Amino acid sequence: MEIIEHLQIGFSTAATFSNVLYCLVGVVLGTAIGVLPGLGPVATIAMLLPVTFGLSPASSLIMLAGIFYGAQYGGSTTAILVNLPGESSSVVTALDGYQMAKQGRAGKALATAALGSFFAGTVATLLITLFSPPLAEIALKFGPPEYFSLMVLGLVASIVLASGPLPHALGMVVIGLLLGIVGTDVNSGTERFSFGTMQLADGINFVVVAMGVFGLGEIIANLENETTRSLMVKKVTGLMLSWAEIKGIAAPVLRGTAIGSVLGILPGGGAMLSSFAAYALEKKVSKNAANFGKGAIEGVAAPESANNAGAQSSFIPMLTLGIPSNPVMALMIGAMIIHGIQPGPTVMTEQPELFWGVIASMWMGNLFLIILNLPLIGVWVRMVQVPYHYLFPAILVFCGIGVFSLSNATLDIYLMAAFGLIGYVFRKLECEPAPMLLGFILGPMMEESLRRALLLSKGDPGIFFTRPISATMLILAVLAMVIVLLPALQKKRQEAFTE
Repeated sequence: MEIIEHLQIGFSTAATFSNVLYCLVGVVLGTAIGVLPGLGPVATIAMLLPVTFGLSPASSLIMLAGIFYGAQYGGSTTAILVNLPGESSSVVTALDGYQMAKQGRAGKALATAALGSFFAGTVATLLITLFSPPLAEIALKFGPPEYFSLMVLGLVASIVLASGPLPHALGMVVIGLLLGIVGTDVNSGTERFSFGTMQLADGINFVVVAMGVFGLGEIIANLENETTRSLMVKKVTGLMLSWAEIKGIAAPVLRGTAIGSVLGILPGGGAMLSSFAAYALEKKVSKNAANFGKGAIEGVAAPESANNAGAQSSFIPMLTLGIPSNPVMALMIGAMIIHGIQPGPTVMTEQPELFWGVIASMWMGNLFLIILNLPLIGVWVRMVQVPYHYLFPAILVFCGIGVFSLSNATLDIYLMAAFGLIGYVFRKLECEPAPMLLGFILGPMMEESLRRALLLSKGDPGIFFTRPISATMLILAVLAMVIVLLPALQKKRQEAFTE
């Protein structure tokens, strides 16, 4: 009964005209971003953060969430038609999806991706509805020591699950933590690393960092590696699946949904890890394993279901604990902070309309996607052919206007440009910028929790180890670091890095 009451609150918020409109805008824009290789939801959401200033908190999060899971739908379109995944999570879909397109079954592949994504997104949203209240209830019992340990675990998990050598990921987290302490110390009122610049007294704006590293950095990298896209099919037909094909994809979709729902909760896991794991499992259990990589419909159904379930279940730790499990969730937390909302379990009790409204909007968004995606396939096909060098000038102008509008300060534009170059250098050095963003977001909150905990214990650090929940999370963080330092895993990580 309580769940029904929660959903009534959610749909009363999400079903207003403005929020339905923003949900529709979000999923359509997300699909378009997913179709265009090289942009992605992280860069897009980073660039759209200034726009959310003029919206209500609920409308902002509903639109940004729609962009995220909409991009998972759109990424499969280019993966199937062009063999060029619009999203990293759609890399696996390209293996069999493109082969199906070459065999004249592009319509079947796209229909499979859309139906699998819709089912997985619906189930993942149901899981968020069921598991968020008990998780938030537990989190409400957290004190400063537990929050500090939870954030340490989140950062360690992002280091462990990041691609590339371990020192690179560790260095990125440290850089993020250092950027987070720029500004005025809350306790003493002392300015730190502001270099006498008044505009840095409040710290570096989150939007500036996100837009620079993910927006401009992405643009520079894409201009260097602009790809020629050749369509396998000009017109997509045969979008209806037969009953036998629906029965054939049912089990892969269920397994992919289950894997994505679990792995999406893990920090750093999300959609990409889910799709790879689902494909690997499907290949092992399938009776047609030899067909994988040659146009197996199961090879499209499983990863597409997994990446959408993973994308949506990643909202669970963000909404209930205030801990981002991937860069997009870090940006979502940034959007909440912009609107003066403290992320964490208190959002559910203090802002139930916002919390349940975002969840209810996910059902609406998934419905919009299944209704719009297949009929608009002709539009997406034409969008694939737009050269990137026609898009980037408009993106640059939008970034500049958005950043300047934050505080009407030219320093923000210079900082964005600097972070854009830094983001590009990170990519050249094969350093994944996501751990840096997580460190930047979590750093100030970690410092505050650390200081509060030490005040409670009168300076005794033993408080982190004598409280069971805090100690358990710190032990898990240490175990994760020990495991990733094992020679076998180090070697495997290095091999993946050099491929």
